[in-house]
Amino acid sequence: MFIRLALAAAFSLIATAGYAADRHVDIVNKTGRTMTAFYASVTRSNSWEENILGGDTVDNGDSQSVNIDDGSGKCVFDFKAVFRGGATAEKRGINVCEISTFTFNR
Repeated sequence: MFIRLALAAAFSLIATAGYAADRHVDIVNKTGRTMTAFYASVTRSNSWEENILGGDTVDNGDSQSVNIDDGSGKCVFDFKAVFRGGATAEKRGINVCEISTFTFNR
């Protein structure tokens, strides 16, 4: 009985470790404008989370590595970028468990 419980616990840990996907994404700015804020929220959320860039900016042609992991275990997020001057761009349904780079284009 003890061996079965130990094996079950070991398989549970392996399955959990395999499910824990990396949610770090390089956000690339190829819009011709400076990105002043970036938000990522679980798809179908009623609000945007905090500005992941904090006080940083991402100039045109540059990238910023961000951690999208919000502790929910979810993989599909909506992105919102805000640019100098107030223009915004939104992209929905991005699977951050399957990508390592996302580019905002013109």
